[in-house]
This record gives sequence, structure tokens and C-alpha cells, in this order.
Amino acid sequence: MNPAPLSRRRALQTLFCSSAALALNIRPDRAAAEVAKEALHVLMLGDFGTGAAEQIKVAGAMQKFVTDRGVKPTGLLMLGDNFYGRVKEGFSVDSPRWHKDIETMYPANVFPGPMWGILGNHDYHDNPGGEKVQMAYAAQPAVRWKMPSKWHRFDVGPAGKPLVTFICLDTNLPAISGGVDKKTKKPRNSMTAAEEKEQFAWLTAELAKPRAPFTVVAGHHPLYSNGDHGDSKALIAQWEPLFQKHQVHAYLCGHDHDMQHLEMKGRFTTHLLSGGGGARTRKLEGKHKVPFGKDVHGFTHLQIMPEALTFTHHSAEGGVLHTVTKLPDGSFKIG
Repeated sequence: MNPAPLSRRRALQTLFCSSAALALNIRPDRAAAEVAKEALHVLMLGDFGTGAAEQIKVAGAMQKFVTDRGVKPTGLLMLGDNFYGRVKEGFSVDSPRWHKDIETMYPANVFPGPMWGILGNHDYHDNPGGEKVQMAYAAQPAVRWKMPSKWHRFDVGPAGKPLVTFICLDTNLPAISGGVDKKTKKPRNSMTAAEEKEQFAWLTAELAKPRAPFTVVAGHHPLYSNGDHGDSKALIAQWEPLFQKHQVHAYLCGHDHDMQHLEMKGRFTTHLLSGGGGARTRKLEGKHKVPFGKDVHGFTHLQIMPEALTFTHHSAEGGVLHTVTKLPDGSFKIG
């Protein structure tokens, strides 16, 4: 798929939508958004694995959203930092945290579909071998947690005619998550240089293959962000050209503890950051002019229809924070 040049019409539309969205950024939570029962639904959240009151509150809001609207989610997309903090007895597939902070927190009777997992920096750093434990847990029979490898692909939609291709990536490159820990002065765990090279080759090949009408890439770290961590230059350098060339409709991530929607001038890809799943929120500090950004706990709902993807950020209190609809041609609509 080769992208067409950004047309004057689309450029004007993008500017108009962005301007309109800036006004939405200062509005309080709005009434509950309408959902289409015939659509497919995916809920996502990042930076959630604390086990604390904030995670419990967001999980409760997710359950209420689903039950109040009578929708059956196709699955949950877990955007990384799935487990915070050192597990004293050792983190393993038998750790009680799997039951307490995953299976019970997001119960199967409400969310019967798969839980597609992505690795965050805390999944590498807080427990030795934590990233391997998460893949080992996924390898057990009859578990919802899905992490066949550090990077993986799945399609959503009717068999033989999917609507969305999801490509899940590991953003913990040595340049991003490696180096030396400032507190302990010890080396930080991350992907190896060989893994980084292998993943990039895999991503390049996957994007060149036939895909569904919509393509969504997900990782933990953002390419662009107004949060306190800011942009990830290593990811921009590696992945932005591929996203543009192969017309990736959306990039989903967390890492910064807030909720954002970013549109970069002249780019095909919409960037959605959902990092309000449970960890303490932080004020936004970036200078990108964006449609939406707020340091608040919450989750994101993706409604999938053949003609559009609609992303809605919801607060932990249940209100709608922001909505954007992405169309096949790369254009987007706010609200």
C-alpha cells in the first residue's frame, strides 16, 4: 500500500478537526457515548498494573461501561506496565498477582475474549525475567492472556475477511529501556540489539504483507507525546517512515500516565495514548499542538465498523473525555 500525497482537501480537514478538538480539551466529561451493537469492540489501557485503588477504579469503570451498554468486547488490549513493583516471593506464572491483578480485576464473565499483552519498561525492570514470565503465562492452556512472543500480529473481524490487523511491538529498545539505572547504578534490562534488529525486519515484512482494511500498531512507548516523558526519538526514526509508507491508521501506546490524541502534520497515522490505567497520573509538559491531552485515569474504547474506527477515551468516573473517528483514507473526525 503506497500512500497518496496529502491532498489540500485532507490537509484543510485535518486543520479544521484539530482546531475543533482544542475546544473539546477544556470541556468537562460529556454524557455517555453511543455504541453500535453491530460493531466489534476492543477496550484498551496502559500503565495499570499497580493492584492499587486507582487500578481497581478504572477496571470497575470498564466493567460498568460494558454491562451498561450490553456489548461483548472482542478482547482487551493491555498496553504495557502490566506489573509494577518487585514481587517479594518472586514473580512466576504461579504468582498470586496473576489472579488478583489480572484474572479477578478484569473478570472472564465480563471480558471473555483474549487479553492481548504488550511489554512495558516496568515489565522488564521491576522483576528479573518478568518479560519471560508473562510469555510463559500466556503459553499455558486455557488462559486469556495472549503474548506468543515479544512482538506479534492478530486480526479482528470475520474469518477470512478481517476488519483490522493489529501489530503489537516491543518498544523496549536498548536506547529506550537499556542503559544504567540512575538509582541502583546497575544495568537495566531491555531488548537485545539482536532482538531489535529482528523485530524491525519482522515489522517491515508484516507491513508488506496483505492486511485488513485498517491497520493498527500498538506498543508501550509513544512515538510522540505531550506527557512528561516526551517523544521517543529512536521509535520515530525507525518506525515513522514505515507507518507512513504502509498507511498505518493508528498507533496505540501508554507509558506517559495520561490520555492523549495526537495528529502530526502531514502524517497518515493517528496517535492515541492511553496511560491512565492505574499508576499515578502526571501533568502533561509537551508542546505539540494536539486535539486532546489530560492527566486523568481512564481507559479507551475502540469501536470497529467496516467503514470506520472510533476511539473514545473514558475517565475512571465513567464520563467521555474525547472521541476521534479514523476513516480508511487516513482522515479523521472529532466527536
